[in-house]
Amino acid sequence: MAFFEALRMAIEAIRGHKLRSGLTLLGMVIGVFAIIVSVTAVKVIDVYFQDSMKFLGTSTFTISRYPAIQTGPMDASLRNRPPITYEQVERFERAMNLPVTISPLEDFTLGRVKYAGRETTPNIVLLGGDENFPDNFGYELDQGRMITEQDVQYGRSLTVLGADIVEELFPNETPIGKTVRMDGHRFEVIGTLQKKGSFLGFSLDNRLIVPITRLISIYGQPDRNIASISVRVADANRLASTMEEAIGRMRMVRKVEPGKPNNFELDTNDSMQAIFDAFTGTLTAGGALIGLIALLAAGIGIMNIMLVSVTERTREIGVRKSVGARRRDIMRQFLFEAFFLCQIGGLIGIILGMLLGNIVALQFDIRFAFPWGWAIAAVVMVTFLALVFGGYPAYKAAKLDPIESLRYE
Repeated sequence: MAFFEALRMAIEAIRGHKLRSGLTLLGMVIGVFAIIVSVTAVKVIDVYFQDSMKFLGTSTFTISRYPAIQTGPMDASLRNRPPITYEQVERFERAMNLPVTISPLEDFTLGRVKYAGRETTPNIVLLGGDENFPDNFGYELDQGRMITEQDVQYGRSLTVLGADIVEELFPNETPIGKTVRMDGHRFEVIGTLQKKGSFLGFSLDNRLIVPITRLISIYGQPDRNIASISVRVADANRLASTMEEAIGRMRMVRKVEPGKPNNFELDTNDSMQAIFDAFTGTLTAGGALIGLIALLAAGIGIMNIMLVSVTERTREIGVRKSVGARRRDIMRQFLFEAFFLCQIGGLIGIILGMLLGNIVALQFDIRFAFPWGWAIAAVVMVTFLALVFGGYPAYKAAKLDPIESLRYE
């Protein structure tokens, strides 16, 4: 039996049993789909995370009370850490010898901003910052000016608005020089920020930036924790040495005894990426494991269907052997059937998994991603399944005695 003849007969056999073939395909589709949809969604989020964290650059690290990404329950050693106060930030800045630019950032409240009878949605974050806020946190000035060192020193009631606030309150006029109110307090607008977008669905443009000293005087609590201290290094090549000095200076400022662990965290792009990679790796492994289990079940289903097919076509096999078909021809035909079932199911699963996985990209306005490596691995896996689970039925068909097969009813 020629190669193409076996191919044709395998296709006809699949087409002749559409319902059975469809149900067999379904198991393979589900298995491959489970793998591809999980790794695609994780890859999309990973790409988005990397793109969103680029604004920190390679010369910036942050100091905070708690880890930037907390993946498990917070134990007592973390919960009992003392706050990083603004006074400690100032002492830390004075203590640093290497050239750095330091910018503290703290959120004080969440609410509406009002101006001339108009008000924003109630999701505006009131942030305390300083003159280094744009450079250290990746924002660019759009209009007016930024907070100055003197503004911070004298605690002036000034503010720089995020793009969302400008769009809602000042659609047809300049906000510069106007006075806005938030939480019962008035702030003169001195500048606006360019639009930055969102991160994981949360807007980065709903910020009201005010000198941190002004907000501490308004809200009290001079010992309140400062959420983040951004440290930008003048030379990216000296990032490691600067971080070492920062750890030592921060331990001194926070009076950490020798031999005891730090009661603060240092995070860089790479360290946060490593934590995120570990998290996404777990998700990928979980999705792949579920998919592999489903593929195993689908492979067993294919073997079962192929054995039924061999039994049903015993007389047909006997006729073909009696007219000259060899064992390898019969085996090739049944292997082709298993191969086509697995490959078609795998292809459908890859396409559906890619499309559904990228719904995450549409939701968060992220660029599409496709896990080529996993897609190729899926093709290899379904081919292996075709050989393993289709091999035994094909071998059984090839071993049938032609005389006994012709007598089979």
